[in-house]
Amino acid sequence: MHSMTGYANRAGSQVRDGVQIEWDWDLRSVNGRGLDVRLRLPEHVVFMEKKLRDLLGSSLARGQINLGLRMRIASDTLAPAVDTDALLATLRALQQITVQAEAVGFLLQPPNALELLSWRGVQPHGPDSATIAPESLEAVLLEDFRLLLAEFQQSRATEGAALRGVLDGQIDELARLTDQARALTQTRGAELRAHFRKLLAQILEAGQADPGRAEQELALLAVKTDLAEELDRLSAHCAAARALLETPGPVGRKLDFLTQEFNREANTLCSKAQHLEMTRIGLDLKVVIDQMREQVQNVE
Repeated sequence: MHSMTGYANRAGSQVRDGVQIEWDWDLRSVNGRGLDVRLRLPEHVVFMEKKLRDLLGSSLARGQINLGLRMRIASDTLAPAVDTDALLATLRALQQITVQAEAVGFLLQPPNALELLSWRGVQPHGPDSATIAPESLEAVLLEDFRLLLAEFQQSRATEGAALRGVLDGQIDELARLTDQARALTQTRGAELRAHFRKLLAQILEAGQADPGRAEQELALLAVKTDLAEELDRLSAHCAAARALLETPGPVGRKLDFLTQEFNREANTLCSKAQHLEMTRIGLDLKVVIDQMREQVQNVE
């Protein structure tokens, strides 16, 4: 069982034509209703987006996934040369922009030399690796990403193991409360029968009802307050939840549906209880079920 929460990052580097290109991956996820993949890639490697999405989609089933990639050239490998043609073109563009801005009353602050050097294309090996052919790095980047994805999956598996322990404890508590309610049914039944007999005696003494009809109504009331079906379903839900925790692959949606069924039975038990101790057990069931639902929201 995997959690939908996970995190992994990796750093790598590769030398191309005497220039060392470095990169950093960042992959994280939080819970979500389906699989929502969001990518932040440098402009010059967006051609890899489909392959990255396919790799994520084949490995993950649910969660909001955020993948980021940053690339740069190592500062000690940057060439100090300046592309003169690119610099002149940049200066002409700046001059034209300045003239047009002044014509409408705007005064622009000219950039300094350091700022000009940072503009893409002014230096043949700019600071963001934009001039390096990224296609030559595709295989290396994808292989590094597969390692990142494996680390990410291990992170989600570790979180899932912790979730599994919490859910095991909550299912055990639901089973314990269900058994406690079942053990109470005999005492509760005897008290309700005594209460119904008292009511029947009062009705007959008042002479306001047909004795046969009154007995029928009280018998029907006794059937309606029987909790055997609700307790049987709660036990069955506990068994189903344990089986889901043993099932490989994503089980979050099924567990979420099962918590709704747990809650339905607990509500019915509380409404039919007519007994102080049984009502307390029903409320305890609802508390545990609510806690379980919160945990299930993080299961893939």
